[in-house]
Amino acid sequence: MAINVDAADARVNAAEADDADKSDGLAHDDVPVTDAPRDGGAASDGEGEAGAGSEGDVERASKSRPPRRTVLALLAVVAAMAAVVAWQGLQAYRSHQADASRELFVQVARQAAVNLTTIDYQQAEADISRVLDSATGSLYDDFAKRSEPFVQLVKQAKSRSVGAVTEAGLESATDTEAQILVAVSVKTSNAAAPEQTPRAWRMRISVQKVGDQVKASKVDFVP
Repeated sequence: MAINVDAADARVNAAEADDADKSDGLAHDDVPVTDAPRDGGAASDGEGEAGAGSEGDVERASKSRPPRRTVLALLAVVAAMAAVVAWQGLQAYRSHQADASRELFVQVARQAAVNLTTIDYQQAEADISRVLDSATGSLYDDFAKRSEPFVQLVKQAKSRSVGAVTEAGLESATDTEAQILVAVSVKTSNAAAPEQTPRAWRMRISVQKVGDQVKASKVDFVP
C-alpha cells in the first residue's frame, strides 16, 4: 500500500501547531493577572502621607507651645516683679535723697556755728558779710541790724575769736528744714587779755531751704 508523504507532513504540521497553541495557552494562564497601577494611585498615596505628616507636625507644634493661661500667668509674674523692683528702686532713691538732705543740713549748721564764732577785728566786715551770706529769716534780720555796732566794738577791743566745732548732731528734720545741736570750742583774745582759756558753747541752729540753697535761720544758745 502506498503512503502519501505530503498528507503525512500536513498532519504532522497540524499536530505541532496544535501543541504550540496549547503551550501558549498554558503559558498565558500561568502568568498572574494584576491590575496596573493607576496614575492617580501613587499621587493619592503621596498626598495622604503628606497630609498625615502635616497634621502630625501641627499636633506636635501645638503640644510644644505652652498653654495660653501659662503664658498669661508668666507675664503677670514678670510684671509684678518689675513693679517690685521699681518700687524698691524708688524707695532706695528717696532714702538716699533724705540722707543727703540731712547731711547737708548738718554741714550748713556746722559752718554757721564757725562763722558766728570766728571774728577778727582786722577783717570784721568780711567776717560779718560771710555770716549774712549764709543766713536767712530771723538770724539774718537780727544780725543785719546789729552788724555795724558789733564791728565797731570788735575793732575797738581788737578782739579775735576762733571757733571750732567739736560735735554736731541732727535733732529733727523735714524735707525743707531741720534743727541741729552743735558744740563749739571758742578761743578768744583781745587787747586787754591776749591769752584766754577756750570756752565751750552749745547752740541749737535751725536751717531751712531757700531755693536751691540751705541757710541758717535761727540760733539759740543751749546751757
